[in-house]
Amino acid sequence: MTTREILLSANAAKKAAALADTATKNAALSAMADELIERSDEILKANAADVEAAAGKISEVMTDRLRLDKKRIEGMADGIRQVASLPDPVGVVLDTVTRPSGIVVRKVSVPLGVVAIIYESRPNVTSDAAALCIKSGNACVLRIGREAYNSAKAIVDAMREGLKKCGLDERLINLIDDTSRRSANEIMEASGLVDLLIPRGGAGLIAACVQNARVPCIQTGTGICHVYVDRSAGLDMALNIVENAKTSRPSVCNAMEVCLVHEDIADKFLPMLWERLVVGRKENPVVMKLDRKAYGILGGRKCCLPAGGADFDTEFLDYVMAVKVVASVEEAAEHIAVHSTAHSDCIVTDDAAAAEYFIGAVDSAAVYVNASTRFTDGGEFGLGCEMGISTQKLHARGPMGLKELTTYKYVVRGDGQIR
Repeated sequence: MTTREILLSANAAKKAAALADTATKNAALSAMADELIERSDEILKANAADVEAAAGKISEVMTDRLRLDKKRIEGMADGIRQVASLPDPVGVVLDTVTRPSGIVVRKVSVPLGVVAIIYESRPNVTSDAAALCIKSGNACVLRIGREAYNSAKAIVDAMREGLKKCGLDERLINLIDDTSRRSANEIMEASGLVDLLIPRGGAGLIAACVQNARVPCIQTGTGICHVYVDRSAGLDMALNIVENAKTSRPSVCNAMEVCLVHEDIADKFLPMLWERLVVGRKENPVVMKLDRKAYGILGGRKCCLPAGGADFDTEFLDYVMAVKVVASVEEAAEHIAVHSTAHSDCIVTDDAAAAEYFIGAVDSAAVYVNASTRFTDGGEFGLGCEMGISTQKLHARGPMGLKELTTYKYVVRGDGQIR
């Protein structure tokens, strides 16, 4: 099918999702999860073909995003079941007002309609997006990058079988066959056929969608995330947080890219950080791009390089981080204001006043005190999973769960009133 035909098909099916009751949606989600497990061998075979085709074309870190195994498929199924266990976001009465005329005005949550997601080589996004759309009463249109198409196709086939077993229209989950730029442009320009477009991927993809889309679009994902180590910070805790934020999975948007260190502790902390992230890591030592002051402390050591002009504005998505020494929490917040992508930023401190200043001054979707930025995730926030991390303020911010995939309408009841 062409991209337009798929979009038309999704629109023809969206009423079925909007009218489905909670029990039906939950049964469908459970069946979708079961089918993923049942067809795991087929999914892994398709994924192996994708990984083989991508060999030598993408980095090992990005290959990790692409690769599936039994455990990851089980995690995808568990994510769907978690969504099933959450309250239904559709039909919730958000507000009620009875007017002097006698009319009763209720503000009621309703589905958006057709949600399109353009994403890159992360097959697990396929199941997350589909589950959230089904539970929130939406039809979804998925457009994945060519590196992961075979994996996504196998996942979508399994989930559509789950829908059919529960009597729901399989056209509620759709995968675009064309992985060229043309299909992405068609989705961006599909006025009247796409109610919300969510790009998940690198800065280039997100910028293209935000700048060119003629349909409503959420700005998501790009994560130049900071950890600021304050002068009062417990250094062992700071080391643990920085290590986790940078190395636990560097290819994701909530990984730390910039470490800011207060000048009062820099002479002590930076050598400790180097020992932890470079000397202590036989595999994948972290390359540290250092500003002038930090280079004065660590310069000449393995994996320590002077920072270039763009390093504090780069989402490395790799075992690379920029490091800057600052004079105060105020300077740290000012640096973040200039260089952050408003995703996730952290302060490590034992000073309550510094923490409160940081919370108030840093205008990001998620602001952390003494915890890794890696927690910015729908599952970790209790949302089951997420469609993406919105870095804008309208209509959604932070991890986008079920509520963020609904809008509302006013239902007005009367008994013959006229104005």
